[in-house]
Amino acid sequence: MITPRPLPVPRPAAAPAITEERLDALVARLDLPAKIRLLSGAGTFRTAAEPAVGLRALVFSDGPAGVRGERWDERDTALALPSPTALAAAWDDGLVAELGGLLAAEARRKRIDVLLAPTLNLHRTPAAGRHFECFAEDPLLVGRTAAAYIRGVQAGGVAATAKHYVANDSETGRLTLDARLDERTLHEVYLAPFETAVRAGVWVVMSAYNRVNGVTMSQSPLLAEPLKGAWGFDGVVVSDWGAVRSTEPAALAPQDLAMPGPHPLWGEPLLAAVRAGRVPEEVIDAKVRRLLRLAARVGALEGVRPPRTAPAAAGPRALLRRAVAAGCVLLRNEGGLLPLVPLPPAPAGGQGASGAAGGLARLAVIGPNASAARVQGGGSAGVFPEAVVSPLEGIRAALSGSGTEVVHAEGVRLGTRPTPLHQGNARDPRTGEPGVLVRYLAADGTELCAEHRLSGRVLEPGDAPDLARTAASVEVSAHFTPAAAGEWRLSVVGLGAVTLHADGEPLIDTVVEPESGDPTYVHVAPSFRTAVRRAVAGEVLHLVATRRLLPEQGLAVALAADAPRPDEDAAVAEAVACARGADAAVMVVGTTDEIESEGADRTSLALPGRQDELVAAVAAANPRTVVIVNTGGPVELPWRESAPALLLCWFPGQEAGHGLADVLFGRAEPGGRLPTTWAARAAGAPLPATAPEDGVLRYAEGPYVGHRAWRRAGAEPAYWFGHGLGYTTWAYEALEVLPPAPGGTGPTALVTVRNTGTRAGREVVQVYLTTGPDEHDDGGPRLAGYAAVHAAPGEAAVAEVRIEPRVLLRRSPDGARWVPRPGPYVLHAGPSAARQPLSAPLAT
Repeated sequence: MITPRPLPVPRPAAAPAITEERLDALVARLDLPAKIRLLSGAGTFRTAAEPAVGLRALVFSDGPAGVRGERWDERDTALALPSPTALAAAWDDGLVAELGGLLAAEARRKRIDVLLAPTLNLHRTPAAGRHFECFAEDPLLVGRTAAAYIRGVQAGGVAATAKHYVANDSETGRLTLDARLDERTLHEVYLAPFETAVRAGVWVVMSAYNRVNGVTMSQSPLLAEPLKGAWGFDGVVVSDWGAVRSTEPAALAPQDLAMPGPHPLWGEPLLAAVRAGRVPEEVIDAKVRRLLRLAARVGALEGVRPPRTAPAAAGPRALLRRAVAAGCVLLRNEGGLLPLVPLPPAPAGGQGASGAAGGLARLAVIGPNASAARVQGGGSAGVFPEAVVSPLEGIRAALSGSGTEVVHAEGVRLGTRPTPLHQGNARDPRTGEPGVLVRYLAADGTELCAEHRLSGRVLEPGDAPDLARTAASVEVSAHFTPAAAGEWRLSVVGLGAVTLHADGEPLIDTVVEPESGDPTYVHVAPSFRTAVRRAVAGEVLHLVATRRLLPEQGLAVALAADAPRPDEDAAVAEAVACARGADAAVMVVGTTDEIESEGADRTSLALPGRQDELVAAVAAANPRTVVIVNTGGPVELPWRESAPALLLCWFPGQEAGHGLADVLFGRAEPGGRLPTTWAARAAGAPLPATAPEDGVLRYAEGPYVGHRAWRRAGAEPAYWFGHGLGYTTWAYEALEVLPPAPGGTGPTALVTVRNTGTRAGREVVQVYLTTGPDEHDDGGPRLAGYAAVHAAPGEAAVAEVRIEPRVLLRRSPDGARWVPRPGPYVLHAGPSAARQPLSAPLAT
């Protein structure tokens, strides 16, 4: 049997920015209080500076689909990338590295040193609310995608952060839950992507909120072994925000930086613990040394200029547009409905061809996400893009100048959270500019500062952030112009005492008690209260909302207005009529912020509202219906067999509409393959639970996650891991296995495929490994490697798939070392976890 070679010792991604001798000298120049001060934040998103060693503050920003920056302010816009699920769906390391370079350029523009991304937790279950922020269900695909992301970001001199270490795979009780799993599953499945990230040279790892096998991660022995021991991680371990909950246990663990700060447990208490000898000073020195090494790598240390090999992308919007198409997964395309053929322009003085002649005379674009697509998930990772191209806008732009008429109907409306005022319907009462006026007030009503904001949703002050600590209340006001007559729902969002007035009339005066202590709830999406008031179209209302600011209740406030809802039966009937009168229909359906967001798991995989009913009705009315699913993770698709074309776009980022139009009209091939298995129905599917019982979440499924769980259960999902269609077809012709080359670490599979279609295309060749069973694992297929090839019609191509060495190994029963899996080894090649037409033994 092949004995896999040891994995290489990790090395930094670039030449060292500073010598170890100089780091030691810098640490020696600091007294103990200065060292302690460096080990927790100096604010929410920055660390302390230390002029004595030439250290400036390190600045952090949330990610991963954009660099928000230190301020959470709609005036400080950012590029919005496709969600991590979309990036993993591309199965394209080169593209992900390019996007990482784009993020580095954005970070440098915003003066950010550390990007708090990528998220390496697994798609253990599709019910996880933060599914969209994670890459995949398979640790190999997660690891490779993360490594490409990290290389792209760090080549630009910005630190990437592998998070959340470890087993932080659901949101229910995420701050305190205890993930209980056996040692083999922990190492072989959940730690595996983090090991890959370390070997890719990641500079920061974030310890998670949760416990693992009884120990909270900020003081877990897993920070020592394997992270800083066997893996050789030489960077900084930063806590998730608020995850350090002790002084001595966390300090004695290899936890380096407590955020945010100044942290009450790592200030004077830690100083006292060191002086009393309960925490050795050399432990503190080791943490400071790592922090200074990170500062050197990102250019925050005086006299150190690290290399930057990734310039800003020349055409960021073009790259984002290409990424949309690359991540789109074509799940179904009966009769070759896609790509659609628009009607050619009519000749001068003549008539264009009819739809029956091969083009579309009329195209219906239908659905709640068509004119306002959801381009990112909810929670702390959200950014404010400067502009978003909706599917409807993208389709109209693509068909501009053609003879195709585009008609639109919404069909149904989604969402229960209120819609903040915006530049289109509100003006600042003081200046008359589009937007709102925000005032921070002292206890006696004195104005401390005022800001003109572009949106009625204000997460934190932007112009004078320090005043928020002394302000007693915040007020949002606007001159609001209703677009339609009727009963408007006017809302104020925020915790504590809130009020809302319209033209001086009190509508709301109440106290909103917090429902949760979760940071996402408190700081991003707190509770709201709503009142109904009749309004006249075009007649301005002066709206004023206030909330009192109290410690631990955040700063978020919003002034919102929602129009009278149309009769849904009539709206569905209108959409069906719109589809019936068109040569083809494109539908865009999806989820909402309430359903897919950090801070809460999903209670159902069904599309919200009456979307399933709408899709079924439109597909029945028009046999040429394309359904685009705009979600971050799997949803049930009960109508999938009646829709001839089904395209998954995930949360596609700001260039959504242009990228989707490229796919719909054949200017680009849908390049994606599923990074996670999609259930037909959640009921009866092998999907692990997200909710802990008595604080404990048991990973009772062991190593059987995703497609491996489905196969073991003998169940059939709607769509298997790895599935995805292009605009051509492929034949798998031959599989040859080469042993490891001298100095190599694993064998290589050569897979010959042929393009049997009529247009050039790209195929993602996937190789799976089966082994003999053991007491812990049945040896069923696991992803062992993948590679993409391109070929013209009729042309053959050979995919060189490097077999990842780790898949040939298992953790020993005592959890102490890696040993070979039992034989025999067989490699299987094909286009998905369900279909592998080629097999060959791996030589023994």
